[in-house]
Amino acid sequence: MICIPIGATIAKGLLPVVGAAGATALRMGFASLMLLIFWRPWRMRPSAAAMRAIAVYGVAMGCMNLFFYAALRTIPLGIAVAVEFTGPLAVAMLASSRAIDYLWIALAVLGLAVLLPFGAALGSALGAVDAVGLAYALGAGFCWAIYILFGKRAGAHVGGQSTAVGVIVGTLVILPFGIAEAGSRLLSPSLMPAALGVALLSSALPYSLEMFALTRLPTRTFGVLMSLEPALAALVGFGFLGERLTGWQWAAIFSIMLASGGSAATSPAQSIAQPQID
Repeated sequence: MICIPIGATIAKGLLPVVGAAGATALRMGFASLMLLIFWRPWRMRPSAAAMRAIAVYGVAMGCMNLFFYAALRTIPLGIAVAVEFTGPLAVAMLASSRAIDYLWIALAVLGLAVLLPFGAALGSALGAVDAVGLAYALGAGFCWAIYILFGKRAGAHVGGQSTAVGVIVGTLVILPFGIAEAGSRLLSPSLMPAALGVALLSSALPYSLEMFALTRLPTRTFGVLMSLEPALAALVGFGFLGERLTGWQWAAIFSIMLASGGSAATSPAQSIAQPQID
């Protein structure tokens, strides 16, 4: 959770140079090389069903990153992460029919309602957020939901090696868009240190650490801890990018965090989680 927002701050510096698609292509391209070395996926013998799941998982991963970086062009990091969290929260809500889940849904909707741009006077009072940026963040959340559903299927078949193959698939999907937007700038030597930093901090390291964490923590504990990510992202955005949020925006972020953490904390007890991608 600490790695990802720091990686995003580095990526935000790449956006004016190579655009959202270019930054995504650099991140996923270098991350795929790192994960190939670490997971050595050529040893896997996946079934046709596993490859279909990995393919959808990889496409969702690539689109999720592209939409997230597009959102970062116009909205603060903490808000982008909080809105993106509605994706996995929706997956959890759709898989449950308990009465208390309506409380978590209400809190998430309340948080989003505060962030949505209303009329000029009310928007100014609450700290209006760019509508296009919010739409991209919601798109990233939708892709995150697909990523979770198919990542679990892929992980169930071939474990952590599916991460490396999924990143390769995502890279192949995004690379043409990156080339179209940035062209030869993608090969600029001056960008390589930042691109490697983004790939390591935003993809290779957190994805791999997540796989280890999920085998050692109860799913409920993992979910509650993950709900802290929007606040960490907002703090990193303030510390590294100078992004100041209004009191209402902080309240909206905490409302979505409470929905995510509450959903995880009240979920049915489970034993130690099996490897999966979230």
